[in-house]
Amino acid sequence: MSPSQRTQLPRFRQKIAERRPRHALSARIEAVTRNILVISHTARPEAIAATDAVCAQLAKSNITLVMSAENQEEFAPHLAGVRILTLGVDIPVSDIEVAVVLGGDGTILKAAELLRGSDCAIVGVNLGHVGFLAESEAYDLQNTVDRVLARDYSVEERLTLSVKVFKDEKVIYETFALNEATIEKAERERMLELVLGVDGKPLSTFGADGVVMATPTGSTAYSFSAGGPIVWPGVEALLMVPLSAHALFNRPLVVDPSSTLEVELTHNNIGVGVLWCDGRRHFDVPMGGSVEVTKSDIPVRLARLETAPFTDRLVNKFHLPVQGWRGHQVKPSDKK
Repeated sequence: MSPSQRTQLPRFRQKIAERRPRHALSARIEAVTRNILVISHTARPEAIAATDAVCAQLAKSNITLVMSAENQEEFAPHLAGVRILTLGVDIPVSDIEVAVVLGGDGTILKAAELLRGSDCAIVGVNLGHVGFLAESEAYDLQNTVDRVLARDYSVEERLTLSVKVFKDEKVIYETFALNEATIEKAERERMLELVLGVDGKPLSTFGADGVVMATPTGSTAYSFSAGGPIVWPGVEALLMVPLSAHALFNRPLVVDPSSTLEVELTHNNIGVGVLWCDGRRHFDVPMGGSVEVTKSDIPVRLARLETAPFTDRLVNKFHLPVQGWRGHQVKPSDKK
């Protein structure tokens, strides 16, 4: 090797070192940096204990813990010494891998609102009562976190509603709903006079306490309590369920997902109606105003740990009696 070659060799190596380690380092950082959002509440002691356990388990696994500013402030006395970054300040929503939600369906609906428009999946751990949207129960908390860490889950997209309020043909309010959008009377002693429409055509006029417009996901929530049908979450459909309607034609409707549902408040009403979406967001609908509901282009992504059919979920959540069932047991050979 000539002297000139020897003098050039370190420079060559330096150029390689300048080019390669940056990519290698960024790849290593990308491989180990995982941002997991924890959403919970301090309303119940079991929620505080569960949040503490989840955060400890995630921190030991070299996970970047993220909370909303509201949750961070709420849990500050309970998670002292735990490094937690703030959602939307330190970490954008787009960088969250998955959200672990501890609570009932209300907390999961809050998470859906917080993560609206992102690709982040929600893993719900039920600390409430029925918890239809939750994927696991409190007793299986550690295993749930282990599955999340191993990325051992599938993602199911759920249909959501696009909700608009019109007055004089102008949009005056717009939001979304995962479970349902409900028009309700604002005053207990007065009914609402409503006109229901589907796909731009009037269907019926009656007095009622309100109307529920729901998704298949919401068919086990308010719609179910109002006498609406249970619709399997894999079915693409929209539901319209009257609330205590004073009419012969007061049956629930199930329509195509491409349909438009509309509820108008006639000028005969005294006062306003109240629009509630998922029990979280509300807006006063004036006389002569209308609410239009369509299928939204933005779904909610729910993480699933089990592949059991929806029938099993119904039986387990509602504690339905199934004794005496002698149905055909499907064998692998029967599927061929």
